[in-house]
Amino acid sequence: MSVASFLPLAGRGVLRLEGADARSFLQGLISNDITRVSSGRAIWAAFLTPQGKYLHDFFICESGGALLLEGEASRLPDLRRRLSMYRLRSQVSIEEVGPAMDVWALTGDAAAATAGLPSAEPGTAAVLGGGVAFVDPRSAAAGLRALLPAETGEKTLLTQGFLAADAGGYDALRIPLGLPDGSRDILVEKSLLLECGFDELGGIDWEKGCSLGQDLTARTRWRGLVKRRLLPMRVDGPLPQPGTPILLDGKEIGEIRSGVAGWAMALLRLDSLTAIREAGVAVGDAKLHPQLPAWADLPA
Repeated sequence: MSVASFLPLAGRGVLRLEGADARSFLQGLISNDITRVSSGRAIWAAFLTPQGKYLHDFFICESGGALLLEGEASRLPDLRRRLSMYRLRSQVSIEEVGPAMDVWALTGDAAAATAGLPSAEPGTAAVLGGGVAFVDPRSAAAGLRALLPAETGEKTLLTQGFLAADAGGYDALRIPLGLPDGSRDILVEKSLLLECGFDELGGIDWEKGCSLGQDLTARTRWRGLVKRRLLPMRVDGPLPQPGTPILLDGKEIGEIRSGVAGWAMALLRLDSLTAIREAGVAVGDAKLHPQLPAWADLPA
């Protein structure tokens, strides 16, 4: 059993939603079902344009009766602004928590038990040190997230028995699993959820009723219109920069997104997979090989 470790996710932040209408307000805007969120359960969801294009994704958990949305720190003002446009007369407040709360990744086979969670099933949540910890709803292999008061968070984790880990190590865990990291991997106002694994990874609830951008997402699903997918790539050689095009026989078949030594996420045309699955594809001085996650529903 591996050691339970913690590392800061400095690029992540938290919005707090409170009020009598907080849940009903979110239910009509997000891709997942807010009724599934409780003190013992967290979800992953997205907020789309009316045309069904990606704007934001975030984890949602409950703490002290409030809903906490954990997303990209640098883009939280935009998320708050966009949500506020739909508030109208709803009794809901939307506030950035700011430096008062930090986000941590908790890793290792013993992470859930060390944090005091009742199980390591995806989405399982529990109170921890004045905040909340939950197993990544997308995949238990990605470990836990902890949203903790900034002043006491690290002390709480050390007291629980976690050991500090390299702050840069989370991408090395996330990318081989094929898990996107917000706009580092997903193209804002361009990408579709079904291109980025939201269906297989539990980020969409098809039974919840109407939500913003739902029509296009549903049509894309039923008509089989997905032409490209976000996939992890094993990198042999120097890591290409994000945004670098991937070419095959002079034609662009994809684009590099986030990366870490030896791995990168890439948005690839599905019709190119057969040609590059075995031999890989050259990008600059590197050779990239697509790695198909076990969870992904892709053409054989």
